[in-house]
Amino acid sequence: MLVDNVTLLVKAGNGGNGSASLLHNGLTFKGGPDGGNGGNGGNIYIQGSNNINDLREFRFKKKIRAEDGIAGGRQKLFGKNAPHMIILVPLGTSVTDTKLERTYEVTDTRRLLLVAKGGKGGRGNNEFKSATNQTPEYAESGKPGEEKKLLLELRLIAEIGLIGLPNAGKSSLLSVLTNATPKIADYPFTTLEPNIGMLGKHPIADIPGLIEGAADGRGLGAQFLKHIEKTKILVHCIELTENNVEERYETVRREFEHFNKILLEKPEIILLTKTDLVDEKIVKKYKSLFEKKGKQVLTCSLYDQESIEILTKTLETITAEKQ
Repeated sequence: MLVDNVTLLVKAGNGGNGSASLLHNGLTFKGGPDGGNGGNGGNIYIQGSNNINDLREFRFKKKIRAEDGIAGGRQKLFGKNAPHMIILVPLGTSVTDTKLERTYEVTDTRRLLLVAKGGKGGRGNNEFKSATNQTPEYAESGKPGEEKKLLLELRLIAEIGLIGLPNAGKSSLLSVLTNATPKIADYPFTTLEPNIGMLGKHPIADIPGLIEGAADGRGLGAQFLKHIEKTKILVHCIELTENNVEERYETVRREFEHFNKILLEKPEIILLTKTDLVDEKIVKKYKSLFEKKGKQVLTCSLYDQESIEILTKTLETITAEKQ
């Protein structure tokens, strides 16, 4: 199950307390201050990952806490700084600080996003000695680490999105175009979460089937409409073996308009699928119909290697032009 929306509490480590020690050994009963500083608490960072399932870890684990800094010790011994913690999230995840209402987007795997800063370690009494105070017997407590409530929301970064009503052949197509292995069966709603594969250097996602009313919460597609927003090109798969081909196309377009009209402006290829199961006259009829609407139309059968090669070359050309 894809987890794409998580509320997470993060708590950076507290700083270690400074030491209020006085020098005491075999030669000195009560010497000057020798308390060391406490270590800093661990920071919490977020970093991008290529694994779209990274948020699954937080389905039940709702709080993340970094380690505290170690307290200072005698003989001016400084406490050890706590290790920093890195939370991996899928590329395309938006991170919102719910209190400050600031949102950051994770778009690469190199940059570290600081979301909670660890507390600074307290100073030991050795730091407070002066000409007028030779033996301070007090030290500073470590500062508390920041605590944040974060909303992590994933929107897949895929250049190409395969869309359409259930059972339009999207999963089968993805398995042919890429090395992805989505679940495939001859019944609707086989795909229960987005699947991603690589078409050369270009990520391509199979978005679970939409139905009428998806933008209002009906069916599986409602929770995945947002994953289409970042795609550069949409491949609208329409199965020719079904009745009301034009109406099936308009159903998806209406859901786009209801959810976010920007989706209607994305470059779109109409892909008429399962052409091996219908008469050539039907293929020509609907190809002509969509071309009159000003759409680029391709036909495809998984058993026709030439149609797969034409589709592959077309997608590679379009995505290269949009780099």
